[in-house]
Amino acid sequence: MVRNLLPLFEPRGIVIAGVSSHPGKFGFVVLHNILSCGYEGNVFAVGRESGELLNQPVLSSIKDVPEGSADLLIVCTPVEANEELIRSAAQLGIKAVFMVTGGYSEAGEKGKEAENRIVSLSNELGLVIAGPNGQGIVSTPANLCAQIVAPYPPKGRISVASQSGNFVSAFQNYANQYGVGISRAVSAGNAADTSIADYLEWFADDEETDVALCYVEGVKNGREFFERIKNVTKKMPVIMVKGGSTSGGQRAAASHTGSLASDGRVFEGMARQAGITHARTIESAFEAAATFATQPLPSGGDTLVLTTAGGWGVITADAITNHRDLNLISLPEDLMNSINEMLPPRWSRNNPVDLAGGETRDTIPDLLEIAASHPSIDAIIQLGLGIQGNTASLTRSGPFYPDHGLERIVDFHERQEKRYADATVEASQRHGTPVLVASELATADPMNPMVAAIRESGKLCYASADRAVESLGHLVRYSHWLSIQQ
Repeated sequence: MVRNLLPLFEPRGIVIAGVSSHPGKFGFVVLHNILSCGYEGNVFAVGRESGELLNQPVLSSIKDVPEGSADLLIVCTPVEANEELIRSAAQLGIKAVFMVTGGYSEAGEKGKEAENRIVSLSNELGLVIAGPNGQGIVSTPANLCAQIVAPYPPKGRISVASQSGNFVSAFQNYANQYGVGISRAVSAGNAADTSIADYLEWFADDEETDVALCYVEGVKNGREFFERIKNVTKKMPVIMVKGGSTSGGQRAAASHTGSLASDGRVFEGMARQAGITHARTIESAFEAAATFATQPLPSGGDTLVLTTAGGWGVITADAITNHRDLNLISLPEDLMNSINEMLPPRWSRNNPVDLAGGETRDTIPDLLEIAASHPSIDAIIQLGLGIQGNTASLTRSGPFYPDHGLERIVDFHERQEKRYADATVEASQRHGTPVLVASELATADPMNPMVAAIRESGKLCYASADRAVESLGHLVRYSHWLSIQQ
């Protein structure tokens, strides 16, 4: 049975226990972030003494909170105060508790005993308790930023559950960088009562979530975990990064969240059987999630490469050929004939389709249209966009602009880049074919008009062809796994 986590992610009201006037203390930061990011529900600050903080009244006791006015408690108080605090909160109608407080199972035997008592309280009182030792919750549909750190991400369709708060921050940083947003995010901390599996099951039924992204160091019951996640992956993609796959990492995990990390090879094998997309780095995990959130699922791995210059195509052809789930398709004869009519004789006449500088202002949009609609093409990787935008940038910064007719050509180059970017999005959406655009300009010059237009469309511009190929491989592998489950 899926646990009801709605009070955690969309609370009617919030109580923050342990607020402090010191701007470096957790209670202050949580209150500040909740008030600053647009949350519209009731907010109650509880501290040692009554007063005012951030234009908000501070209550000296949680018992002063009106009954039924809040259903989420954020705990920033010491271990020894928390059991009584949680009991009092339950009497007021609180349904969910997020525990920032550390000093539990990650701190040794005494902390483990205290954590067990928290779990018992959860069962006794019928509460959802997240943490302890957690960083916080983000829920952009509720304009909620109840965390002890920054940043706050743009709204999107990716939900995050992580046993490391730092990685929640990392995923949110990537969301801000790439423009592919987050829906829900939670730092599970020690996951004493509410596990990663609980979050993923809830995300799978959440109308605001299309894909889940998680970081896991260890699970208490591996077989049960993977059986539960297998049901989740039938509903949505799950991208997972596994920490503690080596002996050194396992020791670090034990001291970090008190987790007992499992053998990496066993974990990877079970993840594959459960349909989990296993990413090896935090950055590739976010790119995989962003790809699932913004691209259609392909029906297969037959891939076409479109490029404005040869070298990029060669490298990408190598990457696709070396990928076990992708196929560098031979050009179908009818597609070859169509391209012949569009390009001068010097084009590559092969896949990759190298335009060799023979394109006109309409060639790239027209090529994308006929390729994305072709029944033999499952996916497209588009390379070499952004060159005209680069030229425009250099021209703008030079001593001769805007005279000598340069303003007109700069405007043309920038409009063309936006047109190319829009064409990739439109062709993909119209025909249900993934079109992945890759350019080093994604990181080298994020203000390039092509990169900016891709970002404005809500899609990801990949920093290299290799990274686009890796993400496309994840799409194809998951699509194949899903097809054999039916």
